[in-house]
Amino acid sequence: MNLTNSLNLPRPFVSAAESDYKYTPKRYSVTALLKGTREAILQRRHDDEITQDVADMVWSVFGSAVHQILQNAKETKTQLKENHLVIDMPNGYQLSGIFDLYDDATGTVTDYKTTSAWKAVFGAKDDEELGDWRKQTLIYCWMLRQIGFDAHRGEIVALLKDHKKSDAKNKADYPKHPVWRVGWDFTDEQIEKCGEWLAKRFEEIEAAEKLPDDQLPMCTESERWHRADKWAVMKEGRKSAIRLFDSEDEAKARMEQESANGKGKFYVEHRPGEDPKCMDYCSACQFCDHYRKLTEVQ
Repeated sequence: MNLTNSLNLPRPFVSAAESDYKYTPKRYSVTALLKGTREAILQRRHDDEITQDVADMVWSVFGSAVHQILQNAKETKTQLKENHLVIDMPNGYQLSGIFDLYDDATGTVTDYKTTSAWKAVFGAKDDEELGDWRKQTLIYCWMLRQIGFDAHRGEIVALLKDHKKSDAKNKADYPKHPVWRVGWDFTDEQIEKCGEWLAKRFEEIEAAEKLPDDQLPMCTESERWHRADKWAVMKEGRKSAIRLFDSEDEAKARMEQESANGKGKFYVEHRPGEDPKCMDYCSACQFCDHYRKLTEVQ
C-alpha cells in the first residue's frame, strides 16, 4: 500500500501508519478470511497500487497504540500474549493469526478492539452485530486447539473511543464505562464445525485466485453492509418521512390512506439501497466492477 500525507502531518505520525507487512502466497490471516472473497483477493493483487492518506488512518494508529501498550503490560503465569500462529490447511494453504491474549487457566482467548459506543449498544441487543467478533475468537480457539491448548471461550474487550459520561448516566442501555466486555462459550462441536468451515473457505479462496478481477465472487450483502431499498411516504412541506416501507406497493397504499384523510398532499419517494462498505471502507474498491457500477449510478 502507498501512503500519502495531504495534511503534511509530522513524520512520526506517518511512520506510525506505515507497515512493512507483505502478503505471503497461499497464506491468509483470520481477519482476511472474515472479509468477502473478492475484497480479500483484490487487496492482495493490487497492494502496490492501492493508495491511502495517513489522515484517514487515525483510528488504525490509535488501535495499534492501544495494542502496543497492552502487549508491553505484564501477564500472569497462565497467560500468553500476542502470539503469532500459522496453521497448515488441507489444501496446502496456511491460516495465520495473532491473538491478543490467551489464558490457559480458563481456556479463554481475548481480543482487544477500539470501537464506538454504538457498537456496544446495538451489539448487546443483537448478536448479529458482533458476528465477526464472535467468529474471530472462535477461529482463534480452533487454531489454539491445533497446537494442544484447550481453548473453548472467546471474549472481546472493547475500548469505546466516543464514550460519553452523560449518556452513561441517563440512558439505561448505554455502556456504563468506556470499556466493554463481551464473550462466548464454545462447544467442542462448534469448534469442530469451525474447522470444517475453514477448510471449505480455503477451497473457495484457492478457486477464486484463478479468476480475473471482475469474475471474483461478489461480496455478500452482509459483507457489503448492504442497506436495502426503501420507499418513503412523504407529506408536502415536511422534510422527514411519515413512514418507511420495504416495498413500493406498501408505500403507495399508505399514501392513499393518508391522502383520503384530507390532511394534505402526499407522495412516495424511492430511496435506493446502499453498500457503505464498498463506498467508504474498502481499500480495493477502485478495482471492483461492482463499485464502479455504484459510482456510475451516483
